[in-house]
Amino acid sequence: QVQLVDSGGGFVQPGGSLRLSCAASGRTSRSYDLAWFRQAPGREREFVASMSRSRGTTYYASSVKGRFTISSDNAKNTVYLQMISLKPEDTAVYYCAAEDLVSRRYDYWGQGTQVTVSS
Repeated sequence: QVQLVDSGGGFVQPGGSLRLSCAASGRTSRSYDLAWFRQAPGREREFVASMSRSRGTTYYASSVKGRFTISSDNAKNTVYLQMISLKPEDTAVYYCAAEDLVSRRYDYWGQGTQVTVSS
């Protein structure tokens, strides 16, 4: 089992910044990678960014590339999502997810944190 706790969401004006955090606990961190997804009202949940901690590689949705940065603090088993130049279309509930490195499925999810971008 992996427990994920998301935090850091809030209300911000267009062009503003936020940093989301996801603290993981439970199973050994070497058995999973962490990613961020988001779900806007009336829309499907979509991939935002992920990181392979063992390879040090990152992946981004085209809609956020250049504006969002995923990073991790392995000592704290925490992954971050730094978001800059936020747009109203970034408004969504953001979820942290853990990908099991054997099954390659996102089996564990955080509770979500609301990000609202509006003037």
